[in-house]
Amino acid sequence: MAKSFSLKELADLTQSTLIGDPTFSVKGIDTLESASACDASFLANPRYLEAMRASKAGVICIGSQTEQTPGKNYLISDDPSRTFQKIAELLLASVQSGFEGIHSTAVIHESAILGDNVTIGPYAVIDKNVRIGANTHIHAHVTIGPAVQIGSNCTFYPNVTIRELSIIGNRVIIQPGAVIGSCGYGYTMDAKGHHRKLEQIGNVIIEDDVEIGANTTIDRARFKSTRIGRGTKLDNLVQIGHNVNLGEDNLIISQSGVAGSAKTGRHVFMGGQGGIVGHVNITDNVQIATRGGVSKDIKESGIYGGGPVMPMKEFNTMQVHQRKLSSYVKRIKELELRLESKD
Repeated sequence: MAKSFSLKELADLTQSTLIGDPTFSVKGIDTLESASACDASFLANPRYLEAMRASKAGVICIGSQTEQTPGKNYLISDDPSRTFQKIAELLLASVQSGFEGIHSTAVIHESAILGDNVTIGPYAVIDKNVRIGANTHIHAHVTIGPAVQIGSNCTFYPNVTIRELSIIGNRVIIQPGAVIGSCGYGYTMDAKGHHRKLEQIGNVIIEDDVEIGANTTIDRARFKSTRIGRGTKLDNLVQIGHNVNLGEDNLIISQSGVAGSAKTGRHVFMGGQGGIVGHVNITDNVQIATRGGVSKDIKESGIYGGGPVMPMKEFNTMQVHQRKLSSYVKRIKELELRLESKD
């Protein structure tokens, strides 16, 4: 059930500056447009400034530079979105699994080593020589293959598959249906034109504080390691090929793909439906816009768009020109007619 907090309590708990009535209580959250007097809301984008002014929210989380409307309650911080998130977590009770400990239907090999306070849900399968750290929660129908190593405080949601030899760090979250360590895509063609499988015998290494979205797949390397760097977050439906090395704190959005042996630096962000071809290197602090296609190395930090990608300023200029193509064609035809009339 929802809880209730005074604004003073919320200010203390979120380390925010309170403007308004410290005794005023809120017990819910909502958008600026829909919030009532008992709700908290937030402004993180200036485009919604008018909505904030008209909002009936009991308190609004804002940044220090946001203009305030007299008579409203505000919680001011450097990151209003994060402040609002903390309030949401305080106000709304999270729903936890009803299964604790090791469920009777779980199948666990006798050689597996489990840390303290590990939870294993119904019908999970833990194969031989697996190691699982303390406080890790394995939900129902998760399959963990031979010789997998898993750190502490991880959460694997239902129907996750972890293939053999994978190494997973601490505080890793894997959403439902993800597959870690699937066989990389590799074939050779014989003299008759038939494709023969190249067995991928490497592994996947996932470092600390990574989150992997639902139905995302990460292929194991051919003979070394596919690596996902610390703090990287992969959205749903992302494909990571074999031998890929993603740097720390990358963000890869849904329906994107990274082909084999590509390598990214730190803080590389890729929009939805983006693609990186194999064997390219991307330096630190690169942003790739939605549907961007990387076909060669990116050696300079910055924002890129298009397919193949180019610096964003150049891409935007090209888009403007493309939208005017019909007028350009018309002008060219008019000029041709004028030139012909002079002959």
